[in-house]
Amino acid sequence: MIQLGLLITNRHRLLSVAAILDVFESVNSFYERANQPHFFQITLFSPDPEPGKFYGAYPMQSINEFARQDLILVPAFGAGDVQLSVKSNQSCIPWLWEQYKNGAELASFCTGAFLLAGAGLLNGKHATTHIDAAEALASNFPDIIMKSNAVVTEDKGIFTSGGATSSFHLMLYLIQRFCGKDLTLRTAKMFAIDMDREQQTYFGTFAPPQNHGDGLVNMAQQKIEKEYQEGSTIEVLIQDIPASRRNVVRRFKQAIGVTPIEYLQRTRIEAAKKLLAQTDQSVLEVMLNSGYNDLKSFRQLFKKSTGVTPKEYRDKFNIARLESGGSWNRRMSSASYLD
Repeated sequence: MIQLGLLITNRHRLLSVAAILDVFESVNSFYERANQPHFFQITLFSPDPEPGKFYGAYPMQSINEFARQDLILVPAFGAGDVQLSVKSNQSCIPWLWEQYKNGAELASFCTGAFLLAGAGLLNGKHATTHIDAAEALASNFPDIIMKSNAVVTEDKGIFTSGGATSSFHLMLYLIQRFCGKDLTLRTAKMFAIDMDREQQTYFGTFAPPQNHGDGLVNMAQQKIEKEYQEGSTIEVLIQDIPASRRNVVRRFKQAIGVTPIEYLQRTRIEAAKKLLAQTDQSVLEVMLNSGYNDLKSFRQLFKKSTGVTPKEYRDKFNIARLESGGSWNRRMSSASYLD
Protein backbone atom coordinates (compact mmCIF):
# COMPACT_ATOMS: atom_id res chain seq x y z
CA MET A 1 0.00 0.00 0.00
CA ILE A 2 1.31 3.41 -1.00
CA GLN A 3 1.41 5.95 1.83
CA LEU A 4 -0.10 9.09 0.27
CA GLY A 5 0.11 12.28 2.32
CA LEU A 6 -2.03 15.27 1.39
CA LEU A 7 -0.69 18.47 2.93
CA ILE A 8 -3.60 20.71 3.93
CA THR A 9 -1.75 23.99 3.66
CA ASN A 10 -2.93 27.27 5.10
CA ARG A 11 -4.84 29.27 2.46
CA HIS A 12 -5.29 26.23 0.19
CA ARG A 13 -7.87 26.12 -2.58
CA LEU A 14 -10.81 23.99 -1.46
CA LEU A 15 -11.54 22.77 -4.98
CA SER A 16 -7.96 21.53 -5.38
CA VAL A 17 -8.18 19.41 -2.22
CA ALA A 18 -11.64 18.14 -3.17
CA ALA A 19 -10.44 17.07 -6.63
CA ILE A 20 -7.39 15.27 -5.24
CA LEU A 21 -9.45 13.34 -2.69
CA ASP A 22 -12.14 12.52 -5.24
CA VAL A 23 -9.68 11.06 -7.74
CA PHE A 24 -7.56 9.00 -5.34
CA GLU A 25 -10.61 7.78 -3.39
CA SER A 26 -12.05 6.66 -6.74
CA VAL A 27 -8.88 4.72 -7.52
CA ASN A 28 -9.19 2.99 -4.15
CA SER A 29 -12.81 2.18 -4.96
CA PHE A 30 -11.71 0.36 -8.14
CA TYR A 31 -9.54 -1.92 -5.98
CA GLU A 32 -12.32 -2.34 -3.43
CA ARG A 33 -14.77 -3.48 -6.12
CA ALA A 34 -12.21 -6.05 -7.23
CA ASN A 35 -12.04 -7.33 -3.61
CA GLN A 36 -8.53 -5.98 -3.22
CA PRO A 37 -7.17 -3.70 -0.48
CA HIS A 38 -6.99 0.02 -1.14
CA PHE A 39 -3.90 0.93 -3.13
CA PHE A 40 -3.40 4.32 -1.45
CA GLN A 41 -3.41 4.90 2.30
CA ILE A 42 -4.51 8.53 2.34
CA THR A 43 -3.42 10.67 5.31
CA LEU A 44 -4.09 14.38 5.69
CA PHE A 45 -1.39 16.52 7.29
CA SER A 46 -1.65 20.05 8.62
CA PRO A 47 0.91 22.60 9.85
CA ASP A 48 -1.12 23.25 13.00
CA PRO A 49 -4.20 21.05 13.43
CA GLU A 50 -6.45 21.46 16.43
CA PRO A 51 -6.66 18.32 18.58
CA GLY A 52 -9.34 16.00 17.25
CA LYS A 53 -9.90 18.09 14.14
CA PHE A 54 -11.25 16.40 11.02
CA TYR A 55 -11.21 17.41 7.35
CA GLY A 56 -14.35 15.77 6.06
CA ALA A 57 -14.04 12.12 7.05
CA TYR A 58 -10.27 12.35 7.60
CA PRO A 59 -8.62 13.02 10.96
CA MET A 60 -5.90 15.65 10.64
CA GLN A 61 -2.37 14.67 11.53
CA SER A 62 0.30 17.16 12.57
CA ILE A 63 3.46 17.49 10.53
CA ASN A 64 5.29 17.54 13.88
CA GLU A 65 4.51 13.84 14.26
CA PHE A 66 6.76 12.49 11.53
CA ALA A 67 5.26 9.62 9.58
CA ARG A 68 7.19 8.66 6.45
CA GLN A 69 5.17 8.94 3.25
CA ASP A 70 5.77 7.54 -0.23
CA LEU A 71 4.06 10.41 -2.01
CA ILE A 72 3.12 13.88 -0.75
CA LEU A 73 0.64 16.11 -2.59
CA VAL A 74 0.61 19.89 -2.22
CA PRO A 75 -2.68 21.47 -3.37
CA ALA A 76 -3.09 24.80 -5.12
CA PHE A 77 -3.35 27.99 -3.10
CA GLY A 78 -6.56 30.00 -3.13
CA ALA A 79 -6.90 33.36 -4.84
CA GLY A 80 -4.87 36.21 -3.38
CA ASP A 81 -1.26 36.97 -2.55
CA VAL A 82 0.64 33.77 -3.23
CA GLN A 83 3.73 35.10 -1.44
CA LEU A 84 1.62 35.55 1.69
CA SER A 85 0.40 31.99 1.22
CA VAL A 86 3.98 30.72 1.13
CA LYS A 87 4.87 32.72 4.28
CA SER A 88 1.90 31.27 6.14
CA ASN A 89 3.24 27.77 5.44
CA GLN A 90 6.88 28.24 6.42
CA SER A 91 6.57 25.56 9.09
CA CYS A 92 5.89 22.99 6.35
CA ILE A 93 9.27 23.48 4.67
CA PRO A 94 11.47 21.41 7.07
CA TRP A 95 8.85 18.62 6.98
CA LEU A 96 8.81 18.57 3.16
CA TRP A 97 12.60 18.42 3.07
CA GLU A 98 12.70 15.63 5.66
CA GLN A 99 10.13 13.60 3.73
CA TYR A 100 11.99 14.15 0.45
CA LYS A 101 15.34 13.15 1.96
CA ASN A 102 13.69 10.00 3.32
CA GLY A 103 12.54 8.94 -0.14
CA ALA A 104 9.14 10.54 -0.52
CA GLU A 105 8.17 11.91 -3.91
CA LEU A 106 6.54 15.34 -3.93
CA ALA A 107 3.84 16.66 -6.25
CA SER A 108 2.42 20.18 -6.34
CA PHE A 109 -0.72 21.27 -8.12
CA CYS A 110 -1.04 24.63 -9.86
CA THR A 111 0.21 27.42 -7.53
CA GLY A 112 1.22 24.88 -4.89
CA ALA A 113 4.55 24.96 -6.76
CA PHE A 114 5.30 28.25 -5.00
CA LEU A 115 5.64 26.41 -1.68
CA LEU A 116 8.09 23.90 -3.14
CA ALA A 117 9.96 26.79 -4.76
CA GLY A 118 10.03 28.74 -1.51
CA ALA A 119 11.52 25.68 0.17
CA GLY A 120 14.29 25.51 -2.46
CA LEU A 121 13.10 22.07 -3.53
CA LEU A 122 12.72 23.17 -7.16
CA ASN A 123 16.17 24.74 -7.52
CA GLY A 124 17.81 23.38 -10.65
CA LYS A 125 14.70 21.38 -11.53
CA HIS A 126 12.06 21.64 -14.26
CA ALA A 127 8.75 23.01 -13.01
CA THR A 128 5.46 24.48 -14.15
CA THR A 129 2.46 26.19 -12.55
CA HIS A 130 -0.66 28.03 -13.65
CA ILE A 131 0.19 29.75 -16.93
CA ASP A 132 -0.79 33.16 -15.51
CA ALA A 133 1.49 32.66 -12.49
CA ALA A 134 4.48 31.33 -14.44
CA GLU A 135 6.25 34.67 -14.85
CA ALA A 136 5.94 35.39 -11.13
CA LEU A 137 7.33 31.96 -10.24
CA ALA A 138 10.24 32.35 -12.65
CA SER A 139 11.11 35.89 -11.53
CA ASN A 140 10.87 35.16 -7.80
CA PHE A 141 12.76 31.87 -8.04
CA PRO A 142 15.30 32.22 -10.88
CA ASP A 143 17.03 28.93 -10.03
CA ILE A 144 14.03 27.00 -11.33
CA ILE A 145 14.15 25.65 -14.90
CA MET A 146 10.77 27.08 -15.84
CA LYS A 147 8.58 25.18 -18.29
CA SER A 148 5.65 27.58 -18.47
CA ASN A 149 3.80 25.74 -21.25
CA ALA A 150 4.09 22.29 -19.72
CA VAL A 151 1.03 20.56 -18.31
CA VAL A 152 3.12 18.25 -16.08
CA THR A 153 6.81 18.14 -15.15
CA GLU A 154 8.87 15.48 -13.40
CA ASP A 155 12.40 15.99 -12.15
CA LYS A 156 14.26 13.94 -9.52
CA GLY A 157 11.16 12.77 -7.72
CA ILE A 158 9.33 16.10 -7.76
CA PHE A 159 6.27 16.66 -9.93
CA THR A 160 4.43 19.89 -10.77
CA SER A 161 1.32 20.65 -12.77
CA GLY A 162 -0.08 23.55 -14.71
CA GLY A 163 -3.21 25.39 -13.68
CA ALA A 164 -6.73 24.28 -12.80
CA THR A 165 -7.70 21.18 -14.83
CA SER A 166 -4.04 20.39 -15.54
CA SER A 167 -4.07 19.06 -11.98
CA PHE A 168 -6.09 16.10 -13.26
CA HIS A 169 -3.34 15.33 -15.77
CA LEU A 170 -0.77 15.19 -12.99
CA MET A 171 -3.02 12.87 -11.00
CA LEU A 172 -3.37 10.60 -14.04
CA TYR A 173 0.41 10.70 -14.48
CA LEU A 174 0.89 9.61 -10.87
CA ILE A 175 -1.79 6.91 -11.12
CA GLN A 176 -0.12 5.46 -14.21
CA ARG A 177 3.23 5.54 -12.43
CA PHE A 178 1.92 3.63 -9.41
CA CYS A 179 -1.07 1.64 -10.70
CA GLY A 180 -0.48 1.12 -14.40
CA LYS A 181 -2.11 2.17 -17.65
CA ASP A 182 -5.39 0.24 -17.42
CA LEU A 183 -6.44 1.87 -14.18
CA THR A 184 -5.34 5.25 -15.51
CA LEU A 185 -7.66 4.88 -18.49
CA ARG A 186 -10.55 3.87 -16.25
CA THR A 187 -9.95 6.95 -14.09
CA ALA A 188 -9.71 9.24 -17.11
CA LYS A 189 -13.00 7.93 -18.47
CA MET A 190 -14.71 8.22 -15.11
CA PHE A 191 -13.76 11.90 -14.82
CA ALA A 192 -14.04 12.62 -18.59
CA ILE A 193 -10.45 13.87 -18.73
CA ASP A 194 -9.00 14.68 -22.15
CA MET A 195 -5.70 12.78 -21.97
CA ASP A 196 -4.01 14.24 -25.06
CA ARG A 197 -3.34 17.74 -23.70
CA GLU A 198 0.36 18.46 -24.15
CA GLN A 199 0.53 22.14 -23.24
CA GLN A 200 -1.46 24.82 -21.42
CA THR A 201 -0.37 27.92 -23.34
CA TYR A 202 -3.76 28.65 -24.86
CA PHE A 203 -5.26 29.10 -21.37
CA GLY A 204 -2.96 32.04 -20.61
CA THR A 205 -4.15 35.62 -20.41
CA PHE A 206 -1.88 38.63 -20.87
CA ALA A 207 -2.60 40.84 -17.87
CA PRO A 208 0.44 43.10 -17.43
CA PRO A 209 0.85 45.12 -14.22
CA GLN A 210 -0.28 48.75 -14.28
CA ASN A 211 0.64 49.77 -10.72
CA HIS A 212 4.42 49.45 -11.00
CA GLY A 213 4.96 53.15 -10.26
CA ASP A 214 6.75 54.17 -13.47
CA GLY A 215 4.68 56.92 -15.11
CA LEU A 216 6.68 56.86 -18.32
CA VAL A 217 6.05 53.14 -18.76
CA ASN A 218 2.35 53.67 -18.00
CA MET A 219 2.30 56.28 -20.77
CA ALA A 220 3.83 53.81 -23.22
CA GLN A 221 1.41 51.07 -22.14
CA GLN A 222 -1.59 53.31 -22.72
CA LYS A 223 -0.28 54.31 -26.13
CA ILE A 224 0.21 50.69 -27.20
CA GLU A 225 -3.17 49.53 -25.85
CA LYS A 226 -4.97 52.39 -27.57
CA GLU A 227 -3.31 52.16 -30.98
CA TYR A 228 -2.24 48.50 -31.41
CA GLN A 229 -4.91 48.00 -34.13
CA GLU A 230 -3.34 50.56 -36.45
CA GLY A 231 -0.57 48.22 -37.53
CA SER A 232 2.19 50.66 -36.60
CA THR A 233 5.64 49.54 -35.56
CA ILE A 234 6.69 49.90 -31.94
CA GLU A 235 9.05 52.71 -32.96
CA VAL A 236 6.09 54.72 -34.28
CA LEU A 237 3.94 53.98 -31.26
CA ILE A 238 6.48 55.17 -28.69
CA GLN A 239 8.03 58.01 -30.67
CA ASP A 240 6.16 60.64 -28.62
CA ILE A 241 7.30 59.23 -25.27
CA PRO A 242 9.69 61.80 -23.71
CA ALA A 243 12.68 59.49 -23.40
CA SER A 244 15.17 57.74 -25.63
CA ARG A 245 14.17 54.38 -27.10
CA ARG A 246 16.93 52.70 -25.14
CA ASN A 247 15.69 54.22 -21.89
CA VAL A 248 12.08 53.22 -22.63
CA VAL A 249 13.11 49.62 -23.35
CA ARG A 250 15.18 49.42 -20.16
CA ARG A 251 12.44 50.84 -17.94
CA PHE A 252 9.75 48.74 -19.65
CA LYS A 253 11.71 45.55 -19.02
CA GLN A 254 12.35 46.53 -15.42
CA ALA A 255 8.73 47.45 -14.65
CA ILE A 256 6.86 44.76 -16.58
CA GLY A 257 9.36 42.04 -17.45
CA VAL A 258 9.00 42.29 -21.24
CA THR A 259 10.25 44.69 -23.92
CA PRO A 260 7.90 47.17 -25.65
CA ILE A 261 7.84 45.08 -28.84
CA GLU A 262 6.94 41.96 -26.85
CA TYR A 263 4.24 43.97 -25.10
CA LEU A 264 2.82 45.06 -28.45
CA GLN A 265 2.82 41.52 -29.83
CA ARG A 266 1.16 40.07 -26.74
CA THR A 267 -1.44 42.86 -26.70
CA ARG A 268 -2.31 42.09 -30.33
CA ILE A 269 -2.44 38.34 -29.75
CA GLU A 270 -4.68 38.84 -26.72
CA ALA A 271 -7.00 40.99 -28.85
CA ALA A 272 -7.06 38.27 -31.52
CA LYS A 273 -7.92 35.62 -28.91
CA LYS A 274 -10.88 37.68 -27.71
CA LEU A 275 -12.15 38.19 -31.26
CA LEU A 276 -11.85 34.49 -32.02
CA ALA A 277 -13.70 33.60 -28.82
CA GLN A 278 -16.38 36.29 -28.88
CA THR A 279 -17.16 36.98 -32.56
CA ASP A 280 -17.75 35.15 -35.83
CA GLN A 281 -15.20 37.24 -37.72
CA SER A 282 -13.08 35.32 -40.22
CA VAL A 283 -9.43 34.70 -39.39
CA LEU A 284 -8.53 37.37 -41.96
CA GLU A 285 -10.79 39.92 -40.26
CA VAL A 286 -9.40 38.98 -36.84
CA MET A 287 -5.87 39.46 -38.18
CA LEU A 288 -6.63 42.93 -39.54
CA ASN A 289 -8.54 44.03 -36.42
CA SER A 290 -5.64 42.93 -34.24
CA GLY A 291 -3.09 45.11 -36.03
CA TYR A 292 -1.50 42.56 -38.38
CA ASN A 293 -1.38 42.71 -42.17
CA ASP A 294 0.24 39.41 -43.15
CA LEU A 295 -1.84 36.26 -42.68
CA LYS A 296 1.05 33.80 -42.72
CA SER A 297 3.01 35.84 -40.17
CA PHE A 298 -0.10 36.22 -37.99
CA ARG A 299 -0.74 32.47 -37.95
CA GLN A 300 2.88 31.77 -37.04
CA LEU A 301 2.92 34.34 -34.23
CA PHE A 302 -0.44 33.18 -32.90
CA LYS A 303 0.64 29.54 -32.76
CA LYS A 304 3.97 30.47 -31.18
CA SER A 305 2.14 32.41 -28.46
CA THR A 306 -0.76 30.03 -27.78
CA GLY A 307 0.43 26.65 -29.01
CA VAL A 308 -2.53 26.28 -31.38
CA THR A 309 -3.65 27.80 -34.69
CA PRO A 310 -6.34 30.55 -34.78
CA LYS A 311 -8.88 27.99 -36.03
CA GLU A 312 -8.02 25.51 -33.29
CA TYR A 313 -8.32 28.27 -30.70
CA ARG A 314 -11.77 29.23 -32.00
CA ASP A 315 -12.89 25.59 -31.95
CA LYS A 316 -11.91 25.34 -28.27
CA PHE A 317 -13.13 28.68 -26.94
CA ASN A 318 -15.69 30.36 -29.19
CA ILE A 319 -18.62 31.26 -26.92
CA ALA A 320 -21.34 30.69 -29.53
CA ARG A 321 -19.99 27.23 -30.36
CA LEU A 322 -19.68 26.28 -26.70
CA GLU A 323 -23.24 27.43 -26.02
CA SER A 324 -24.48 25.28 -28.91
CA GLY A 325 -22.90 22.34 -27.10
CA GLY A 326 -21.13 20.91 -30.13
CA SER A 327 -17.66 20.13 -28.84
CA TRP A 328 -18.92 19.44 -25.31
CA ASN A 329 -21.52 16.96 -26.54
CA ARG A 330 -18.95 15.23 -28.72
CA ARG A 331 -16.63 14.80 -25.73
CA MET A 332 -19.40 13.57 -23.46
CA SER A 333 -20.80 11.11 -26.01
CA SER A 334 -17.35 9.58 -26.42
CA ALA A 335 -16.84 9.16 -22.65
CA SER A 336 -18.06 6.03 -20.92
CA TYR A 337 -18.15 5.58 -17.18
CA LEU A 338 -16.77 2.28 -16.01
CA ASP A 339 -17.29 0.58 -12.67
